[in-house]
Amino acid sequence: MSEKSCVVPEEADAMRIDQFLALQGGINSRGVAQRLIKEGHVRVGGETVQKPSARVYPGAIVSYELPTQEPFRLVPWPFPLEILYEDEAIVVINKPPHIVVHPSPGHADDTIVNALLAHTSKLAPMGGSHRPGIVHRLDKGTSGVLLVAKTDTAYLSLIGQFKNRQVKKIYHALVYGRMETESGTIEHAITRSARDRKKMSVVRVPEAGREAVTTWKVKESFPGLSFLELSPHTGRTHQLRVHLASLGHPIVGDPVYGRRRFPTTGLLAPFAKEVKALGRQALHASKATFFHPETGRKMTVKAPCPEDLNTLHQKLEERFA
Repeated sequence: MSEKSCVVPEEADAMRIDQFLALQGGINSRGVAQRLIKEGHVRVGGETVQKPSARVYPGAIVSYELPTQEPFRLVPWPFPLEILYEDEAIVVINKPPHIVVHPSPGHADDTIVNALLAHTSKLAPMGGSHRPGIVHRLDKGTSGVLLVAKTDTAYLSLIGQFKNRQVKKIYHALVYGRMETESGTIEHAITRSARDRKKMSVVRVPEAGREAVTTWKVKESFPGLSFLELSPHTGRTHQLRVHLASLGHPIVGDPVYGRRRFPTTGLLAPFAKEVKALGRQALHASKATFFHPETGRKMTVKAPCPEDLNTLHQKLEERFA
């Protein structure tokens, strides 16, 4: 075991100890932090921490022990990124589909983080050794606006804004079926599936899962399909995909929560080729509104829709206009 320690900064005032530890090098996730706490490897001010929900306060010294492991080194990847905005504190990109945000099993050096390292040497260390600067994620198959912190101050600010629901995001998605109304709100709690731990599922009893709220409205309707604008008010794993599937309107192309096959007969049959070519869920993070972590200025950044979704959308409009 190797021991590390750090001083709690002002920006982390009253933060949960497991969340604070997840921001430190060598830990990288709240799950790992919680395990270290339960095994008695974490101390605050010399006292062993008993609960992951314990709070930390500025000036406190946090010590923790980590199992000895092979050092991890991120390798820059010269992949062209579409930069939507950048300054000394943050960088905002239009994440392309089919690329993982940060290193994970099977993706050690071909992620957005690797590409960012080839673009800039400044990424917030507090994000951890595997995901410096990453304050939120998009699924591998989802494209669109991704906020990244270049300094620890910006990192803590953006993390706080997400936690306090100050970041407003707009997504666009193509889903199966025609919606019964022009708009609506989905308020189904979400938890990890008991049958498949890699999937999430909705629960009708709120206490059995984590609160999840999504509002939606129809932008266009086609025979058998709807083009929606989505606003998540919470940030649960796979939230939009799970919520829409729970309504019986899964996102087109979703390999986990969608239908196995696109219709090969009827009015939608001519579009089967384009959907197969997507190879992903037809979901795009179009816009994010947040407060600049240094100036406090309210900002809105938009990401143009990628070519694959544009092509499918245009062909639907041409066919059913």
